[in-house]
Amino acid sequence: MMEEQRYMFGPFLLDAGAGVLYRRGVPISIGYRAMLILERLLRSAGSVVGKDELIDAAWKDQAVEEGNLSVQIAALRKVLGEGPDGSHSIVSVARVGYRLVGDVRPQAGGTRNGAVELEEGPSIAVIRFRAIGDDPDKAYFADGLSEDITTGLSRLRGLHVRDRSASFAYDPQHIELDRLRRELKVRYVLQGSVRQSGRALRITASLSDASAGTQVWAERFDIETGDFLALQDQIAHKVMASIEPQLYEAERLRLHSRPAESLDAWGFVMKAMPHVWTWGSQKDLDIAEGLLVRALDIDPDYARANSLLAWTIGARAALGLTSKPRELLAAALARAQAAIVRDQDDPWGHLSAGYVHMVSRNFRPAVDELLEAIERNPGLSLAHCILGSTYGYGDMAEDGLHHLGIAARLSPRDFIQAAICSTMGICHFTAGRFEVAADLERRAIQLRPAFGTAWRTYAATAALAGDTATATMALEEARRLQPNLSVAWIEEHHPIVKPEKRALYISGLRIAGLS
Repeated sequence: MMEEQRYMFGPFLLDAGAGVLYRRGVPISIGYRAMLILERLLRSAGSVVGKDELIDAAWKDQAVEEGNLSVQIAALRKVLGEGPDGSHSIVSVARVGYRLVGDVRPQAGGTRNGAVELEEGPSIAVIRFRAIGDDPDKAYFADGLSEDITTGLSRLRGLHVRDRSASFAYDPQHIELDRLRRELKVRYVLQGSVRQSGRALRITASLSDASAGTQVWAERFDIETGDFLALQDQIAHKVMASIEPQLYEAERLRLHSRPAESLDAWGFVMKAMPHVWTWGSQKDLDIAEGLLVRALDIDPDYARANSLLAWTIGARAALGLTSKPRELLAAALARAQAAIVRDQDDPWGHLSAGYVHMVSRNFRPAVDELLEAIERNPGLSLAHCILGSTYGYGDMAEDGLHHLGIAARLSPRDFIQAAICSTMGICHFTAGRFEVAADLERRAIQLRPAFGTAWRTYAATAALAGDTATATMALEEARRLQPNLSVAWIEEHHPIVKPEKRALYISGLRIAGLS
């Protein structure tokens, strides 16, 4: 292990140990192989690093073509950008290798709990707005407002917006700014409340600088429900004008999304969202799909509704809750692609398309779509999670663990942790680390007991680790959640891409008692 694993250069800081690249304090997306290559170049900044050495750093003990290195170098150059004179910081040296130019300052490796202590860049967490009143059916106004403001702000390049799955984990009635700053690594916090009386809405919103413990901006809005959708962009604009006027001025046009045409359609989607991410409950999938279909009956082109419905349909196939998985996956992909056409800047369409491709064993299209989602919102933890899962199913364990580590850091306190544990288990399974994989699957089902895919993998990996009793118990639960589970189903429908890895998975399930 290198003593120095963090490097500052220009506006960037690479925390190689955590696998995160920052630009002016804001995390930006970088792939696992690109990160390894960049770390090797930074260690020898100013000197030429041979192509073979870079390939060995990124693909240790693997035989890969030189073209793979060229692709990663091109990706790094895109991320790092050009200098004032149009030159790149990574210089090609003909027939030899590459050299990184510029001032590089290694940083001490020892920090509290291994975390990187940075001055937060333009970064914000939108805390779930409080619903004030006695009607629980109207609480979706508060959640939906918070969700859509988060989505709007995440479209801005140069602003790091904490994923809603992380910020929504906090109780909106007990906000501690310093705690949020430390745990979520953000400078600003937006919070507020929604009260409805008939058709009248009273909405309050306040923006605080968590690093200083001071309020930056606060306002009250009294509107009719018919004006509600337009208000979300208005609040987002006011937030940006308060945070970073120059950034706001440069990026203000990117805030505009393509919302629902109807408040009722929007409302059905917001009511559906808590039921979408249950990772295994058929009841919740039924509720979510019923609400999403009602939204699309009102507004068939509503991008978010199509994206979420594509996800739930794909989830049915992944969980074995259908007798026609291929037909469902084709329908799900069509919906995701319709969402992308409707709103190409929204990451959710690409996320859903990537998920459906992953479940369908379409490895390359899945990776491409998920990278598109991350390009549009680097802070979308679920996109990193599903990309990590895709790499795991594709027998690229270390790439998968890299993105799953990012997902865990982006969402340290919420529902996605069960999925992260389970997909880390898949990565360790494909790498042959069966005991580690089984322990991760055990943790996943502790967090989410109805997580069917985790029970399946728990059975396979526990058996391969030699714990037949646990494997038999896990298989019994997996079959309860998925009555049609069989060796034939795994062979035909499980997302593991390589036949030899699928055969290994099946061998574990056979030991557990599957036929």
